[in-house]
Amino acid sequence: MQIQWYPGHMTKARRAMQEDLKLVDLVMELTDARAPLAGRNPDIDKLAAGKARMIFLNKADLADDQATLAWMDYFRKKGITPIRLDARKTNFKKAVVDGVKIACQEKIERDRRKGILNRPIRAMVVGIPNVGKSTLFNALAGEMISIVKDTPGVTRDRIYADVEWLNHNFTLIDTGGIEPDSRDIILSQMREQAQIAIDTADVIIFITDVRQGLVDSDTKVADMLRRSHKPVILAVNKVDNFDKFMPDVYEFYNLGIGDPQPISASSRLGIGDLLDRVVEHFDGLELEEEEDERPRIAVVGKPNVGKSSLVTKLTGNNRVIVSNIAGTTRDAIDTEITWNGKEYVFIDTAGLRRKKKIKEEIERYSIIRTVTAVERANVVVVMIDATEGITEQDAKIAGIAHENGKGVIIAVNKWDAIEKNDKTIYQFTAKIRDVLAYMPYAEIMFISAQTGQRLPKLFDMIDTVLENQSMRVGTGVLNEIMTEAVALQQPPSDKGKRLKLYYITQVAVKPPTFVIFVNDKELMHFSYTRYIENKIRESFGFKGTPLRFIIRERKES
Repeated sequence: MQIQWYPGHMTKARRAMQEDLKLVDLVMELTDARAPLAGRNPDIDKLAAGKARMIFLNKADLADDQATLAWMDYFRKKGITPIRLDARKTNFKKAVVDGVKIACQEKIERDRRKGILNRPIRAMVVGIPNVGKSTLFNALAGEMISIVKDTPGVTRDRIYADVEWLNHNFTLIDTGGIEPDSRDIILSQMREQAQIAIDTADVIIFITDVRQGLVDSDTKVADMLRRSHKPVILAVNKVDNFDKFMPDVYEFYNLGIGDPQPISASSRLGIGDLLDRVVEHFDGLELEEEEDERPRIAVVGKPNVGKSSLVTKLTGNNRVIVSNIAGTTRDAIDTEITWNGKEYVFIDTAGLRRKKKIKEEIERYSIIRTVTAVERANVVVVMIDATEGITEQDAKIAGIAHENGKGVIIAVNKWDAIEKNDKTIYQFTAKIRDVLAYMPYAEIMFISAQTGQRLPKLFDMIDTVLENQSMRVGTGVLNEIMTEAVALQQPPSDKGKRLKLYYITQVAVKPPTFVIFVNDKELMHFSYTRYIENKIRESFGFKGTPLRFIIRERKES
């Protein structure tokens, strides 16, 4: 009788590892330097048979030096390249690179004999839980997702970032500090921003300061977060030395919102473990929005540009059936609109309605809303005030839709409120195209939300953009277009080496995404990619939607 003694999740992890091992050249194993064999999964030797091997003796700073050296000899004799390290520090990268060269020497030599130079080594990091895999990965990746200054309230412009961790893609929104009781206008508006972020978030990271200690405002913010009924991860920052500061970290248990996670944002200590805890809450979240197949239209723009007026006007039309349903942001309402028998969901991100406004903070507020609304939308209507013309803030808001690969319609509102001649519309269009040069595909409409001017055409435009977002082009047709394009304009060359385009195929929709196989990625300048894009658009239009291009190398046979 065969007994499966593994828990289900371990069995799943084991099978996944078996599959992934087919794709890698090198297995990097982590174990605890203080007890190397006790900190290993015995199955790894069997699973990784035939692969180049490395083993990291982590927490070597806590182990006996002589014993660690003896263990390193032990693993060398087994054909495994050992590296001693403290994964919380980042000064070990050279040792890792040198170790990879030793462990993969045979493979590197085989590639060299075939004329393949500098091909990336694909590695898998394995080890039992809590041995330091994420800490190592984060240190090796070494990329900071945000640049900060140690001055309160300096975060202005880029208050969101797209993050990838353990095959999860998510948006991180920085809300600035929360002052629960302040009457200062700016600080009170920051509090409102934070509440919006809390309402829209799936997971909340509450960051505290170990050196400042637990203060009264921390307790009040914790109460605010507790009322949200959202998963909250408590991060205690500035823990640059775990041995020194851990007793102070324990004080934060008094907040009553779970285990505090010690981190150092400046030294990147504990960041991997923090992200692990974040993505634990993602299972099942991705499926919630997918159940509703109705097109979602986000109406975005600066405050008071007419977003709510547009939705209100659409709901007042006698051919429209409307019902309000709860939105995911505090002030945003999802409005169901049926037009000519087809259902749409409009997401209205209404701006602040306050007499006293601080420009920078208002802009920040609207961007937070825009990010959350755009992510949920299929098509984004970017509203511009015709009486003001297109502004830098409009460009920022439109850029969020562009970066997210959404279909875009530029709606110039209050068109009835300006004096016009036969050149006005062309001048406006030219100005918009100039400011939004990065998105020439965006459709432009001139409307009046107040009078209803051209609003019926908005639905026709939305349908067109939705169709183009989901359009697929056959591989044969694409390659004909590319061959003709190459014949008309020769690909660029550098130092006697000319770019060759072998093959193109579409791999995704929403937005339409294409992969082009070439002989050398470095030769594929963005201008030539744009040229290929324009040729595809000449044949199929793709109005209102961005196109994504992935360039991959294929070695000449």
